[in-house]
Amino acid sequence: MKLAVNIDHIATLREARGEIEPDPVIAAGICELAGAEGIVCHLREDRRHINDRDVRLLREVVKTKLDLEMAATDEMVKIACEVLPDLVTLVPENRKELTTEGGLNIASMKDRLTDVISELSEKEIFVSLFIDPDPKNVDLALEVGADIIEIHTGKYANSVSEDAQIQELSKIGSVARMASEMDLIVTAGHGLNYFNIFPFLNIPEIREVSIGHSIISKAVYVGLQKAVEDMVKIVSKF
Repeated sequence: MKLAVNIDHIATLREARGEIEPDPVIAAGICELAGAEGIVCHLREDRRHINDRDVRLLREVVKTKLDLEMAATDEMVKIACEVLPDLVTLVPENRKELTTEGGLNIASMKDRLTDVISELSEKEIFVSLFIDPDPKNVDLALEVGADIIEIHTGKYANSVSEDAQIQELSKIGSVARMASEMDLIVTAGHGLNYFNIFPFLNIPEIREVSIGHSIISKAVYVGLQKAVEDMVKIVSKF
């Protein structure tokens, strides 16, 4: 299993003071040197953390894989087609949300997603859809032309009881197997940390996990390089 590190909250810390540091571009290099096999950044409409400068510089310096998370808007599609990240992950976006709250409602935006994916594919950009673990979303992802699905693990991560966690993990595993059988690449992310990640090592269909907040939080105490190295040791067990 591969680890992609989301560096949004390096930029969040920078924007808290409106300063120039810490620089998420430098952080990306540290993450790669520590063993991360991908860098994730979310360019939001309100530019609350990652900004346009970050995205363009990240494209120049990232040596592994640059995953640009974004909403399926005209503005973001234009930026993606100019910057040419390796991967675009389409996510829902709500201005008032603290973090992404759930997967895409693909059924309500099939035509739009089909058009966006087609435009990005023409630029040889792979496209992932951020989805809730529901089998119907796998069928819909195929219909609109996605290459990859990223399973939203937030409900699992926020479950307080063991029964609820097991139930969510079962859904995630079933959707991962279904998608893999349909030749979709499967990844997962949201709310995963150094403790709740372990069950995912038993789901071989999940090729990569995207983790940000918990790694950046641990980095406050032990440094970014060690925080990434510790997570790489966990996920590389599979």
